[in-house]
Amino acid sequence: MKKKGEMKKVIKVKDKVNDGQDDDPWWWLVQEGIKPSFLCISLFALLVRVAVGLHPYSGAGTPPKFGDYEAQRHWMEITLNLPPKDWYRNSSVNDLSYWGLDYPPLTAYQSYVHGVFLKTFDPDSVALFTSRGYESYLGKLLMRWTVLSSDVLIFFPAVLYFVLVYRSMRFGMGQNSDAAWHIAMILLNPCLILIDHGHFQYNCISLGLTIAAIAAALSQKDLVASVLYCLALNHKQMSAYFAPAFFGYLLGKCLRKKNPLLEVTKLGLMVIGTFAVVWWPYLQSKDAVLAVLSRLAPFERGIYEDYVANFWCTSSVLVKWKKLYSTQSLRIFSLAATLITCLPSMVQQILAPSSKGFLYALLNSSFSFYLFSFQVHEKSILLPLLPLTLLALEESRLILWLTHFGMFSMFPLLHRDKLVLAYMALYALFILVYFAPCGPGGRCHGTKTLDNTQKTKRGVDFITSITFHPLVMGFLGLCSLILHVIYLTMHPPNKYPFLFEAVIMLICFSQFVLFTFYFNSKQWMLSKHLTSKDKQKKLI
Repeated sequence: MKKKGEMKKVIKVKDKVNDGQDDDPWWWLVQEGIKPSFLCISLFALLVRVAVGLHPYSGAGTPPKFGDYEAQRHWMEITLNLPPKDWYRNSSVNDLSYWGLDYPPLTAYQSYVHGVFLKTFDPDSVALFTSRGYESYLGKLLMRWTVLSSDVLIFFPAVLYFVLVYRSMRFGMGQNSDAAWHIAMILLNPCLILIDHGHFQYNCISLGLTIAAIAAALSQKDLVASVLYCLALNHKQMSAYFAPAFFGYLLGKCLRKKNPLLEVTKLGLMVIGTFAVVWWPYLQSKDAVLAVLSRLAPFERGIYEDYVANFWCTSSVLVKWKKLYSTQSLRIFSLAATLITCLPSMVQQILAPSSKGFLYALLNSSFSFYLFSFQVHEKSILLPLLPLTLLALEESRLILWLTHFGMFSMFPLLHRDKLVLAYMALYALFILVYFAPCGPGGRCHGTKTLDNTQKTKRGVDFITSITFHPLVMGFLGLCSLILHVIYLTMHPPNKYPFLFEAVIMLICFSQFVLFTFYFNSKQWMLSKHLTSKDKQKKLI
């Protein structure tokens, strides 16, 4: 009788807790499990992408070279009408000065496949020579569909794979609501949506392959991870931003196994085999390989373009790097700075590989490349933001803060593309999703992250305590708002035509540098909390 009475009390308590929540769509969604949640969020994310695709794109109606949209279309034209040996070679039928291919072969193959799709429905859009600057309604619709299909076929499945693996980890999610919120943070990343579906690119392919490689590595499928990461690297060379993290983590795991040399050899063979398959049309001659490689390293463009929030561009306000040093010297400087700043993170993973440490290493190495490597573009902030979204549950406060500055750093670019309305709408949507009542952002804004930090790292905690002081947050938020308004409503002085871009760059750079120190410190602190049992296993 006593047990029955207790059971009734429990049922009544549950009824009270659930009272009113059955009518909440978010509550219903998260109670249904991961896969139904993923399906619903994916459909919504797809609709958001379609809506952004209705806005203008890079270089719309601006001859003679238009913009990134025309570059992607032109690559389809070239790959469809010329043999592979001529794709990267300057000739009378392939003028490399007009949007010549400057990405690895996998991008060229992707362009060929998409070119076949366009030719099926609109042959004029990929006709050799005559299709330059082609901007018909059907052509634009088909181009937008190629990006959407890339998202659905590669990026979305990779995110599901990662979330399922991440959930199974001991540092992962304990509630369906956390998983649903995490999925939303990744799929509704406003920066990626604006660049791929607004500006027009295919970052979803290389980033999707990278996410799949990360998930494979976390689930102990190291050979599969190597293949997937090599494919990402062969789609966009900027995927090298993650190379130190993959190298450190996989090497560290190999060194802890019974036969390290055999494990390293297996990984090496998978890497060589993947590159050989992708590069096969160009391995017939040394000149063909060099022709492709010369297109992948555009040193002639200078150490930076436009106003990007990295070290070289920001410091050029005081030090005129391009005037003081030759391109060769700047290449050495940037290489040295990048290696020095990413080395600590890589070494930590070689010495103490761990799943969580690997995710932080991805974040740290990508920030090192963004801040110090040669020829960084505003869009490159997508690479550090990827591992940050994967760590959304660990860094629930910082994902909102750094996503804000990531978007802000691209605002001048998106303004030129006439994507201000989409920019504001996606930013508002991201904030609404972030503060969803059942997610970490809505329940307790960043408490988990700061509590864990305070227990172990007084030095690291200093960074968050200063940055998230109400006065500092209010000041930086107000500066961002004012600069947005000024940029939209005022013209800079004639003497300083890029004054507004420079100020935006300085503010964003300060935040990126600050949190690069924070994330590196946090990664190294992970080693100190491994128990003796963990030191035997080390890997989850």
